[in-house]
Amino acid sequence: MSRIVQWSITVALAGFLFGFDTAVISGADRPIQALWGLSDFQHGLLVMSMALWGTVIGALFGNWPTDHLGRRTTLLLIGILYLASALGSALATDPYWFSFFRLIGGIGVGISSVAAPTYISEIAPPRYRGRLVGLYQFNIVFGILMAFTSNYALGSLMGTDAWRWMLGIEVLPALLYTLMICRVPRSPRWLILKRNDLQEAARVLRLIDPQADVDRQIAEIRAAGDEERKVHAPFFSGRYRLPLLLAFLIAFFNQLSGINFIIYYAPRVLEAAELGGSVALLSTAGIGLINLLFTMLGMALIDRLGRRILLYVGSLGYLVSLTLISRAFFAGELGGLDVPLLLGLFIAAHAISQGAIIWVFIAEIFPNHLRARGQSFGSSVHWICAALITLVMPTVLSTFSGGPVFAFFAVMMVLQLLFVMFLMPETKGVSLEALQRRLVKDPEMPPSTAVARN
Repeated sequence: MSRIVQWSITVALAGFLFGFDTAVISGADRPIQALWGLSDFQHGLLVMSMALWGTVIGALFGNWPTDHLGRRTTLLLIGILYLASALGSALATDPYWFSFFRLIGGIGVGISSVAAPTYISEIAPPRYRGRLVGLYQFNIVFGILMAFTSNYALGSLMGTDAWRWMLGIEVLPALLYTLMICRVPRSPRWLILKRNDLQEAARVLRLIDPQADVDRQIAEIRAAGDEERKVHAPFFSGRYRLPLLLAFLIAFFNQLSGINFIIYYAPRVLEAAELGGSVALLSTAGIGLINLLFTMLGMALIDRLGRRILLYVGSLGYLVSLTLISRAFFAGELGGLDVPLLLGLFIAAHAISQGAIIWVFIAEIFPNHLRARGQSFGSSVHWICAALITLVMPTVLSTFSGGPVFAFFAVMMVLQLLFVMFLMPETKGVSLEALQRRLVKDPEMPPSTAVARN
């Protein structure tokens, strides 16, 4: 088990770079707009959302290297992309070069959201799969916390060019990750289904669990793959409509909670709540800490309580926090601690539910031979929604107060609660091959029947 944890932590460091790269731009938000004299639309497009459009590209096409080059090789490629992005963004001399290197980093983020959960889910025993895949999300929020903390520290020390240091310091963890990833083995399921290398797959499976019946495991993996190959069903077909629907909805609601809006624009939102600029920037570090602590709690509970219970809890937390924040803006009751505390509640609700679940759940629900493509589909939905929200938010925030914005996200969370109640199946403790048999159905079978049997 120690080897699996070690490999999972190493691969999950891609999530640290994901979180750091996603959140670090919040500290450079205002300085870059002022430096290059960008309009709100130009700022949203070239600076704030460009990495997310790269993430969309990486998520859309990340299944190709993950399947054809292999999970490990793809994870190594991600490290190289992060290195190039951090250096290029820090040294950029105009908004166009800056946006190009942010795009490169975003592609790395998008591919990592496909390759890393796919790899970890394929080496993890069913009873620990939630926690091990959850290490990826833990590292995302740890990266976010480190980005917020780093931004605050560097903003105090480095003066007018602090934003360059904020972005450039990512070189250090990117280099460490790139060196470490060379030491993990290739995924046994990829070796069996994509390379038919049974000998190497057996060696890795024995490393994972020396007591396991490796021949039986290989036979089960091959049988599940053979069953799907005989069908020859297209990815977007009735046979896979339930996994596709589940992946779409969990990714859609993840972003329609408003989480990336909060992460990207936390200082701006807190300043709008009549907190000073430096206090707002420091408060984002507190948000990052809450995110980390409640992600750890979600990881501890995901294989005990299950995915659905955590999403019920999170949905209620979302509704309470978003509704009360919206009310505070509408009523003009700002300037105190209410909004920061409610943002903390919102982050806690996200971290213990959607944050802990999304990458685990999407990595579980697709058949082995389509896992990378399914992960790519779910990640693409997630990142397209994130990019659109980030693109329009500078304009929205200059037009509306926080009241209507937070009210919109609250309504979306009512719909998420209905999704959990009526459609979402429980996947804890079930092998990937067993989940394939449960969720992949004949086209005639209605989705509600498939879920009911789980």
